[in-house]
Amino acid sequence: MPGANLRQTVHVEWVGNTGRGTADYRAYGRDFVVRDGTKPEIPGSSIPRWRGDGSRYSPDDLLVAALSSCHMLWYLHLCAESGIVVAEYADEAEGTLELDPERGGRFTLVTLHPEVRLASGDPARARELHERAHAKCFVANSVNFPVRVEPRTLPSPVAPASAPEPSAM
Repeated sequence: MPGANLRQTVHVEWVGNTGRGTADYRAYGRDFVVRDGTKPEIPGSSIPRWRGDGSRYSPDDLLVAALSSCHMLWYLHLCAESGIVVAEYADEAEGTLELDPERGGRFTLVTLHPEVRLASGDPARARELHERAHAKCFVANSVNFPVRVEPRTLPSPVAPASAPEPSAM
């Protein structure tokens, strides 16, 4: 696939018109929806600090989620190719946003904290694959701030002990 270009499209629609449009700063809602064909809608808004609805995803949330999920999908792919069986994967990703009165703000760092539980495979090799996943992540390769990956590999679940066979009397 060298030189291939993929086009990504998405529809973002503002749904925060309360009847007055943007007549003044307090007159409109910050709510929006993200749509893409038949996929479920993603409800969005700004953060409450900027008059948004905290129960909806902010653009900041979605950027951090994009970095986290891109890394996860590459990681799972590389584990499957390497014969490492992942049983569980979760990430508590966090982003640091620096506010600037002139420019608005920018992310200065995103840190991923993936926790992986293996069903089988070499834990050391599984940790190494995070580096490859990070190098391959399209989203991480597209941002202008550092993305750190601080993985943790959890022990494999212990199989439940089998019940003793009943003795025949």
